[in-house]
Amino acid sequence: MSRSLQVTAALGIVASAMAFTPHTSYTNKAGTELKAVTDPTTISKKEYGDICGDVFGEDEMRARYAKQDYIYPKHVEVIKDLEPLAAQMTDEILLDTGDKAWQPQDYLPDMTSDDWVDEVKELRKNADTIPDEILVTLVGDMVTEEALPTYQTLLNTFEGCDDPTGTSESAWAKWSRGWTSEENRHGDLLNKYLYLGGRCDMRSIEVTIQHLITNGFNPDARKDPYRGFIYTSFQERATKISHGNVGRLARESGDPLLSKICAMIAGDEGRHEKAYQKFVTEILVRDPNGVLAVFGDMMRGQIVMPAEQMTDGNDLKLYENFSDVAQRIGVYTAIDYADILEHLIKKWDLEHLEGLNAEGEKERDYLCKLPTRYRKLAERSMNKAKKASDDKPTLKQFSWIQGRSA
Repeated sequence: MSRSLQVTAALGIVASAMAFTPHTSYTNKAGTELKAVTDPTTISKKEYGDICGDVFGEDEMRARYAKQDYIYPKHVEVIKDLEPLAAQMTDEILLDTGDKAWQPQDYLPDMTSDDWVDEVKELRKNADTIPDEILVTLVGDMVTEEALPTYQTLLNTFEGCDDPTGTSESAWAKWSRGWTSEENRHGDLLNKYLYLGGRCDMRSIEVTIQHLITNGFNPDARKDPYRGFIYTSFQERATKISHGNVGRLARESGDPLLSKICAMIAGDEGRHEKAYQKFVTEILVRDPNGVLAVFGDMMRGQIVMPAEQMTDGNDLKLYENFSDVAQRIGVYTAIDYADILEHLIKKWDLEHLEGLNAEGEKERDYLCKLPTRYRKLAERSMNKAKKASDDKPTLKQFSWIQGRSA
């Protein structure tokens, strides 16, 4: 028999249990055994790989990825040096998973209990106290949280801290998956609360979520871990502020459950914010000029909000309209944007950084002056908007709340 026919025969489907006895098997880390129906005396491992494709173990896969040409080799070197910190943050910042962690059901009616009807009625009674303006901002926040697949995809584009196999054992991969598992609870909880509250058009909301995930999200991170962690440092604080303010307004309106829900979510965002800001703090120690160059460039383009691509399929200015409502009622404003920037500058102690070159000094001076400039512009813009609103408030219809205006 020719060698090619031997190979073909070796790869044939076994006709019966007696026709072939597997000689080799491969077990992955999940414990799944993949049995190869090949006879090593007939076909070599190389020949099998050439025909059927290579099978890589974790170590070999990581070794192959390590050989790739990076866009930011210096940044990757710094990020790899921070792997012990990523492991530390995973242990200290992220909560235990499973039964020890809070879950959405902890804050919702138990639909298996005998008095579930009364529990739902109580939820709806309190939810009825929430004005439409707060409801719109709550929906917008929930839609943003539900686009989580986009954000995990973003994390996996950062060079040096990705999860190439989906189950990688690296510290960065574990952080990414752990962070995602905690964030996943936020959209679940808010979605179920809104559904049980009975005041929203849930199908319109679901359409918006699907559009947002489909449209994607580009914060201009460019696969750069420095840009990525500066962005997440900013964004986690922004979402903490937004959820916290919705919770405060819910409490003032008479819905203690929603207030508690928003406080729990804001607490998660606050813990995550600390981790991402710590990552940048340590990167600054190792490469201050590199961080300042990236930070300055990002602020010249401003920080892109993650839900800017949202639409319900009809309102092409849905994000703009949602943002206007959020700003008008003080959930998230241009002043908050300036405050977050000021917080990060102080947190990273940019004014006292040492070892800067001429370009680094220039970027530091630019960044440290920005909060004051932004705050002046924000106050001017908000005063102008308030005057226009006082004269004649501009209301917009939202399909999320069944066509009512806010």
